[in-house]
Amino acid sequence: MRILEKTTPQRPGDLKQRVVRALLYCTGEMQQLHTHMQDKLFPLQLAEWCLRGISRVILLNNPLSGALILAALLLESPWQALLGILGLLASTFTAIILGEDCEEVSSGLHGFNGMLVALLMGVFSSAGDWYWWLLLPVCLGGAATTFLSSSLTPVLDRWDLPVSVFPFNTAILLYLACTGTSNPYFPNYPVHPPGAPESTNLTQLHFPQLLQGVVLGVGQIFACGTLGPSLLILGAVFLFSPILAVYALLGSGISTMAGLSMSVQHSFLYSGLSGFNGALGCMVVGGFYILSWRTHLLSIASALLSAYTDIALSNLLGVLGLPASSWAATLTGTLVLLLTGKNLKEYRIPTGKVTSPEQNLHSHKQWSAANTNATDV
Repeated sequence: MRILEKTTPQRPGDLKQRVVRALLYCTGEMQQLHTHMQDKLFPLQLAEWCLRGISRVILLNNPLSGALILAALLLESPWQALLGILGLLASTFTAIILGEDCEEVSSGLHGFNGMLVALLMGVFSSAGDWYWWLLLPVCLGGAATTFLSSSLTPVLDRWDLPVSVFPFNTAILLYLACTGTSNPYFPNYPVHPPGAPESTNLTQLHFPQLLQGVVLGVGQIFACGTLGPSLLILGAVFLFSPILAVYALLGSGISTMAGLSMSVQHSFLYSGLSGFNGALGCMVVGGFYILSWRTHLLSIASALLSAYTDIALSNLLGVLGLPASSWAATLTGTLVLLLTGKNLKEYRIPTGKVTSPEQNLHSHKQWSAANTNATDV
């Protein structure tokens, strides 16, 4: 006689737990995936490294976030996406050839500067899309960022500072200064200072466009100037860390207000060009400091300083026809990480141990609780 086993129906609570576990698996650094990929085929590993490298541009370390950002770039411009991927591959392969640290290469630390250089070469090129000769400087520029990064690392390590985007800013500035606007092979658009003539800003300010410019400020980190791709990039940040997503919008909003106070051209405010340095400056504090009311105030100050420094540098370099890129956020972030006040220094996370802000906060609470228990004993 056969006994039929009764199948117990799946409880709603179990399904909810599975969904929550799946969502948590996709957030943060996805370290389980990184471990799982170590014995896979090289092309699969390379794909993960590159996706992490894409996300590293905006202080993330998540391959799914990188995939979302890549989708945003494809939506914005397939040509720009192609250039970015090529620059990323050029810098990553150069790091492999030079024998850079395997863990750094696999986590995307030697790819994001090459991607940024490639994206900006495409943005400033006046030769139009699908100008195939541009692939040559893109590959050379991507490789150059790895050389610069490898040279700067031992210097900055003395002060526990990340290389950040110093290689990108240096390489793109040298490239644009070399080629100029009248180069017959690699012509570029002229760059104008953001300061507006008095007659330009007499028109009424449109607040919906201004609010949209705050979101576009996050997208402009990847040279995306439309709303859809910018929202995808913001979603990629949220996937890695909701705290960083809040800091990105906060910094972009503060930077936009700073631009208003300096009467920059409305087009800079509406397009997000006034916001991206503030967003990066704010996110640096969110990424490298443990969340507290002191570090929150520091993030606001960092966004303001990044914004005003960007305006000053843009006005100075604009006279020469050169962009300020993200020099303002890079310099401000470096100064912020060098602060020595004891009330802030205790919240500073060593560069090699930086993860998502949520994980940093959780680890700090565990460490504090362990110290408290040890003291009690």
